[in-house]
Amino acid sequence: MDSIISLKENIKNCSVCSEHLPFDPRPVIQIDKRSRILIAGQAPGKKVHETGIPFNDPSGDRLREWLGISKETFYDPEQIAILPMGFCYPGTGKSGDLAPRAECAKKWRSTLLSSLTNIQLTLIIGQYAIAYHLPKEKKNLTDIVHDWQSNWPDTIVLPHPSPRNNLWLKRNPWFKDELLPKLRARVCDVLSSTG
Repeated sequence: MDSIISLKENIKNCSVCSEHLPFDPRPVIQIDKRSRILIAGQAPGKKVHETGIPFNDPSGDRLREWLGISKETFYDPEQIAILPMGFCYPGTGKSGDLAPRAECAKKWRSTLLSSLTNIQLTLIIGQYAIAYHLPKEKKNLTDIVHDWQSNWPDTIVLPHPSPRNNLWLKRNPWFKDELLPKLRARVCDVLSSTG
């Protein structure tokens, strides 16, 4: 049996952190051994938990706009892998959704990443994904995103596409003017390549 297929089945049945979740576990990931772009995010929100579809919310609409791709392409696992730091909705705290459960990364992440051998571009969204994928990074989010050329063309750090970040986007117009055109062009190049 294909290792990714068996991994997905094992993850689907995972309950390692169930006692800490507000609902029954519903891991939400999207992977295929042919995936070309990896989106490393935080954790599913409540709407994503309810539907089982990653980025099936206003954040996803904005992220697809940033990438310049359709829903059809976004939800094609042969093109896009979506692997949050926590696979299940962690619940809500005083200032929004809780942090991703750490159990997912410990149990699954290295095995999943090693099976994604066709990834040409990794998009890192949020502080927990930054801490995992860029462990030596000490700058704040704005400075990391602004310094996007330091990891180009293989890795790009993005702010969370949530509507909660509208003020950040307004304060940092360079993101829309400088980074997004380059990001869209890079995504297009990766998805149109035959490698």
